[in-house]
Amino acid sequence: MTAPAPLVTRFAPSPNGPLHLGHALSAIVAHDLAKAGGGHFLLRIEDIDGPRSRPELADEFRRDLEWLGLEWEEVPAQSTRLASYAAAAEALKQRGLLYPCTCTRSEIEAAGAKEGSDGLIYPGTCKHRPPDPARAAAWRLDSAKALAETGPLVWEDALAGAQEVDLSGLGDVVLVRKDLPASYHLAVTLDDATDGVTLVTRGADLFAASHVHRMLQALLGLPVPRWHHHGLLLDTDGLKLAKRRGSPALAERRLAGEDGRMLAEQLRLQQLMLGT
Repeated sequence: MTAPAPLVTRFAPSPNGPLHLGHALSAIVAHDLAKAGGGHFLLRIEDIDGPRSRPELADEFRRDLEWLGLEWEEVPAQSTRLASYAAAAEALKQRGLLYPCTCTRSEIEAAGAKEGSDGLIYPGTCKHRPPDPARAAAWRLDSAKALAETGPLVWEDALAGAQEVDLSGLGDVVLVRKDLPASYHLAVTLDDATDGVTLVTRGADLFAASHVHRMLQALLGLPVPRWHHHGLLLDTDGLKLAKRRGSPALAERRLAGEDGRMLAEQLRLQQLMLGT
């Protein structure tokens, strides 16, 4: 009888701003699930966000996690994996599953794009027109072609149960950005497969993204993990914590002498504001 694969989770922050309590919750959930299952908790630095990536923040992240009382195994950062992203994108292009898109956000808005589960749904403006070589292009997944190739797909969330892949609320997502070698969707899917992640833990705000990631796993022949989307920490306005809105940094609390392990216990016991 074959032994079950070890439980492997990961925390994958981007060094484009300091960690806040929402990141702490995500790291703690991933860490505790891995340790409870006798598995491995990985740290992966997602550092391909162009000039916004600040290498010095990765060391801050490590100090924050240690302060919280977490133990981890570190895997190579995204910046070491660019060749794998390029190879996967090229394979999808050769199969006719990606198309170039030169549209700006304002052009997408002007085309009357509808709001979806993860922002505006691209209206397909560039899908049936020749690319303009004078403009930088992103590469989008042709979701209709992709679904026709894979057929119905299902993925499983530990809290919400089985989910049938549905890209209608996302549309043709970008897999290769104009300014970067891969979007979040492509990079994280490839990285999780490379790192042997068996349980993808992250906030409920990324639930819809898992439909895309399950699709990419099928298209690229990658192993399929399970998912665990936990609730989000909310601020006093009922909004999720976010770097761009200046949510207080863990480093500030650490440097002020706060007890990180006690804070971690408060997060475990949901003694801070937790939404869905």
